[in-house]
Parts: sequence; structure tokens; C-alpha cells
Amino acid sequence: MTERRRDRFFRHLATDHGSVRRRFPDAVLARIEAAIAEGEKLHRGQVRFVVEPSLPLARILRRVTPRERALEVFGLLRVWDTEENCGVLVYLLLADRDVEIVADRGIHGHVGTAAWEDACRKMETAFRDGRFAEGVAAGIAEINALLARHYPREPGAGADELPNRPVVL
Repeated sequence: MTERRRDRFFRHLATDHGSVRRRFPDAVLARIEAAIAEGEKLHRGQVRFVVEPSLPLARILRRVTPRERALEVFGLLRVWDTEENCGVLVYLLLADRDVEIVADRGIHGHVGTAAWEDACRKMETAFRDGRFAEGVAAGIAEINALLARHYPREPGAGADELPNRPVVL
């Protein structure tokens, strides 16, 4: 096993739900939920935030990437199941401090890969500095601004289709 794979293996072994609770206590999760709800008043997108402490060690050994897991979670949580194909998943794999944004085709076509990647990099920078709550808040605000610009809420637009509450896997 290479040193890099060994380091990832041990990071995932050491990162648990307690790690998530220390970085995202209930008050922070409530603020994230409120930020998502407020943003969705300005755009037609449906934003979900998911944090997963680590992957099972067998998946680490199989070299499952954070992107692969994010795509899986996008499907498992049915983020794709919206009227306008407007779901956006913000997925944080805490052990890797890796953020992935998966956007449904309706929104992705308007916003584009570069904008999502920029939002991810900004959150990851804050996480490296230990600023988890601030990083997520800034990331959600940036995503809401992108969605408001490219997918603005129209009068009489549909209801809130997906829960706003963050998910801890």
C-alpha cells in the first residue's frame, strides 16, 4: 500500500460521527438549513447538504473517490427527483475534506462545471483552516447566488420539493 493510500485509510479509520458533531453541532446544522431555505426563496433550485464522516474501509481499499460517492448519494437521496431537474447536492466527505457538488442536468446546463468547482475549492480552503461552519455558510451563499442568477424564482414557482435539513450519513 502506498503512503498516500495508507494515510487515507487511517484518516477514514479515525473519522467518525463524533468528528462530524464537533465540526457541525446542532446549531450549525440549523444555520445551514436556514441558509438553504432562505436561498431557495430566490431561485428554483433545490439544495441538499450532506456530510459523511468517512467511507467504509473496504470502499477505501477499492479506491472509491469522493466524486463517486457523491454521485451515489445524489441518487440515494433522490436529489434528481424534482419537477425541473433542479436538485443540487453539496457533499462533504469529512475524512478527505473533499467537497463535491452534483447538480441535476436542468441546473448544471445553466451554471456549468467551473462555477461548481470554484465553490468547492473555496469551501475546501476554509475546511483546511478548520473553519467548517464558515466554509459551508460561504459555499451555500455562493451556490444560492449562482442559482438566483441562472435559475431565478419566477412568480408562482413550485413548492420546496426537497428537505432543507442537512443530512449526516
